[in-house]
Amino acid sequence: MHRVRNLSFILVLVAIGILITACSTSPTAAPVQPPTPTPAVQVQPTEPPAPTQGTEPTAAAAAASGPAVPFLDLWTKSPHNDAASEPFKHWDTTADKMVPADCARCHSTTGYKDFLGADGSAPDVVDKPVPIGETIQCTACHNDKTLSLTSVKFLSGVEIKNLGPEARCMECHQGRATKKQIDDQIAKFKAEDPDKVVEPIKNGDQTTRFGFINVHYFAAALTLYGTEVKGGYEYEGHLYEVKNQHVDGKNTCVGCHNPHTTQVRIDECAQCHTNVKTVDDLKNVREVSSALDYNGNGDVKEGIYYELKGMQDTLLKSIQGYAKDVAGMGIVYDAVTYPYFLQDKGNTGQADKDDKGNPIAYANWTPRLLKAAYNYQVSVKDPGAFAHNSRYIIELLYDSIADLNEKLSAKVDMSKMHRDDAGHFAGNTMPFRDWDAAGEVPAACAKCHSADGLPTFIHNAGTEVVTKSGVQITGIVGEPPANGFKCTTCHDEANFPNRLAVSTVPFPSGVSLTFSTEKDENGNLKPVDANLCIECHQGRESTVTLNNALANFKDADKPDPAIRFRNVHYFAAGATLFGTDAKGIYEYDGKKYVGRNMHVDGFTTCVDCHDQHALTVKTDACKGCHKVDDPKQIRMSKENYDGSKDANEPMYQVVETFKKRLYDGIVKYAHDKAKLGIVYDAATYPYFFVDKDGDGKADQDDKGANIAYNAFTPRLLKAAYNYQYSVKDPGGFAHNPKYVLQALFDSIQDIGGDTSGLVRPQ
Repeated sequence: MHRVRNLSFILVLVAIGILITACSTSPTAAPVQPPTPTPAVQVQPTEPPAPTQGTEPTAAAAAASGPAVPFLDLWTKSPHNDAASEPFKHWDTTADKMVPADCARCHSTTGYKDFLGADGSAPDVVDKPVPIGETIQCTACHNDKTLSLTSVKFLSGVEIKNLGPEARCMECHQGRATKKQIDDQIAKFKAEDPDKVVEPIKNGDQTTRFGFINVHYFAAALTLYGTEVKGGYEYEGHLYEVKNQHVDGKNTCVGCHNPHTTQVRIDECAQCHTNVKTVDDLKNVREVSSALDYNGNGDVKEGIYYELKGMQDTLLKSIQGYAKDVAGMGIVYDAVTYPYFLQDKGNTGQADKDDKGNPIAYANWTPRLLKAAYNYQVSVKDPGAFAHNSRYIIELLYDSIADLNEKLSAKVDMSKMHRDDAGHFAGNTMPFRDWDAAGEVPAACAKCHSADGLPTFIHNAGTEVVTKSGVQITGIVGEPPANGFKCTTCHDEANFPNRLAVSTVPFPSGVSLTFSTEKDENGNLKPVDANLCIECHQGRESTVTLNNALANFKDADKPDPAIRFRNVHYFAAGATLFGTDAKGIYEYDGKKYVGRNMHVDGFTTCVDCHDQHALTVKTDACKGCHKVDDPKQIRMSKENYDGSKDANEPMYQVVETFKKRLYDGIVKYAHDKAKLGIVYDAATYPYFFVDKDGDGKADQDDKGANIAYNAFTPRLLKAAYNYQYSVKDPGGFAHNPKYVLQALFDSIQDIGGDTSGLVRPQ
């Protein structure tokens, strides 16, 4: 390497490096992306000419000329300084011996500094090509611009802010394409038919072809940030994972990689992943939160790396099937030969060659095929995707397979595959994504819809205060939107893996309930793990809150627009289970209701019957007594509550009969008494809508939005609330069937519905 022209300059940089080291924040070298390989056979390049600009000193030169350069030995042996590797030698055989401006940003020190404006030029652009012969050297990351770099722009147009040293990595490790580039090409060619091969655009002697778009290599930041930067091709109508949140301190590039060697800090991984000894061992890691079978091979123990590999294999087969069946030409993939997807007219599994022996690029692209192929490449070209953000990649692969499946003659059986994680960890779903635009989960929701809300609530001895306007939660403030729960949401971080200690749980009716049955030496109830479940699975309303809301409306049958629907919220299993003790459902005056449902010993709490991570029912245990592994097929009672002639009719079906009778009664009452038709939509807030013509469809306003029902009477609200309750606890038939049936019967009777043949449980 050549000496720098100005030794004083390098000494300043060394001093900066020492200061950063003293602050325990090791600066990172800008990551390098390998260039696009060409299909032609490459002639071994000759020794490159001496570069015209200065480079970093060798270790020996630095030692002789002044203070030692920090981390020099580590950097010298790193990929960022591998001068003989393809990322730095790719342009050696070009006529001008220059790294193009489009590539110099990440394949040379001069280009990287030029892009940042560290050389005094305008930032965000490389002004000119750079002579070959450089690697990514010390000054690339140790300069006044990188020291203050806190944000990075992605090609999608999104800018990620408030970054630390990892920003230097992300400038290059973000790929060279996003969803935007795919959509832009489709729009440019006006390719409106997703399954029609797109023809080239000819303009005089110029021909522009609709071709494959490559994400480029090691786009770890693109994977890590998921839908926040729109790096993968995300299909309309689907939600995707945001930035992957690992444990504290291991959420950034430099948190997991040594910034000078680029190697994974495997010794730190091993502190939690005890079976990990080598980087390759990381492929076998699978956390309990990843409880589902994503690739559908029946193995829920294999490492997440292998789950991704299975889905990749399925997607590639789907791509090949689609290319043959729809695009009209076979296709093969070669990970090391540009442009990767190659022509295979005879479907031999081998790329066709031109008269010079070079593979022929695939040409029969349709928009649907391009999207799937791009996502496949995204998953393959980040070999650490299984660790960076496996959930995001799983979603992309699943959706690509499903999209191709619409046109495949031999469809992929996806019945055993899974796209989303179990509810507590499904960060791509509305329970966690509903507050992205606001940037904060409000205090009223944060306890159950953020990663740190529940432990904060418990630590602060929070409670629920019933007021005239509803339930107010104390002991918690707003929290940032989360990517699902973390381990520390339920586990005590200071005493891991112990769960957070909860002895009693406040409910929206104002009472505190518990699964605890034993007391300690001080006479206090001992904590029980299942109490954690009912901290959230208790609903947000009750008999008490509904009565408070209706206190000023004396006429039970008078419609009033001031009466708004009160939503119990979702999966209020704890309130159902405890019955009248919790009063989660609306209980009518003068009626008696059953209390807590006590099943057989060993099956009386949430965790007795559900896997606490997968949330699935322990059906094998059910089968031991009930002889069936589907709870919906279990009778559970000899009483004939709905007049069915089938003595073995499952309790689930009995509850469904009561629900239908109630809904019919609600519709009739709304028409006859409230004088305004009503319709229910379980998936759309606020669930009950105006249906003036009684066609079973919600009326819409001039903007196409459903019109919320605004003619509730006190009687109608109570019935509608109980109907919603029965829908939003889909396991009510098992959690406490008699309680649910009692409330449904009373609602049908009160609303004037048809109770003929129905029997109220005693």
